[in-house]
Amino acid sequence: MNANSSARTPASPGLSFLLAAGLVLAAAIAPMPWAVAPAFFAALAFWRARKNLAERLERSESQKCALDEQLFQSQKLAAIGEVASGIAHEINNPLAVITQESEWLGHLLAQERPPLEEARQSLAAIQTQVNRCADITHNLLNLARTWKPIRQPADLNRLTEDMARLAEREALAKHVSLARNYQENIPRIPLDPPLYRQAILNLLVNAVQAAGENGRVAVSTGWDPDRKHVFTRVEDDGPGIRPEHLGRIFDPFFTTKSPGKGTGLGLSITHRIVDRLGGRITAASPPGHGAVFTITLPLDNTENAP
Repeated sequence: MNANSSARTPASPGLSFLLAAGLVLAAAIAPMPWAVAPAFFAALAFWRARKNLAERLERSESQKCALDEQLFQSQKLAAIGEVASGIAHEINNPLAVITQESEWLGHLLAQERPPLEEARQSLAAIQTQVNRCADITHNLLNLARTWKPIRQPADLNRLTEDMARLAEREALAKHVSLARNYQENIPRIPLDPPLYRQAILNLLVNAVQAAGENGRVAVSTGWDPDRKHVFTRVEDDGPGIRPEHLGRIFDPFFTTKSPGKGTGLGLSITHRIVDRLGGRITAASPPGHGAVFTITLPLDNTENAP
């Protein structure tokens, strides 16, 4: 045997990996030491358990979101029911005017020489009342429709007034005054109008119910260019909120009303809406001055023109 030659030992069992550069990486296979095995399998079990938990949490979150949407839609319909009688009166009034004007118009046109100017005035009055009915139904449809959140530049005062008109009939039926104080020249802000309408209607209906017979409710808007936010405030002169209840006022199903008088969902839904809009809502109850709810929304990305 050549002295320079050496004995070749058998290669250890292993794997070879051909790398992109043409190199061969050899990896030997060796049995796992028994001392390491328990820790390895424990780590593997922990990883699997964590993965399963994450998947279950993801499914639970999806189910929760679906239930939240159903709950939100139910609350919107409930709010509509609470003002349904007021809406009926709101529509009946213009219909009565339309009936009277159409009868008068028929009387005018039956004359041998119809007075055209009076006829035009009657037609104009009818058109005004038709537009009024259209506004009412438009507001109602916007409130009840199933929505997908869509942000768009919106007029805060106009949206607030839309809901004030819906709530006004219920307020009048309970002899509650509903005052408005809208600051002028508020910039348009990017928000979802149906969401905002629902939040304001919830607060207005809640305030009218809290104020009670011969009570007072006020809704106002404003903006602070320095702090870069706009606000909508709803106030009532009802009994107010007890200090121990203020911290729970936005909790789901929390209510101080008598059984059957409320679900305890209105303020909770309103809180969630405002959160979706990127704002915040606060509640205050100065002693002897009822309750004050304030929605604050950011002025970011507003249009310059009001």
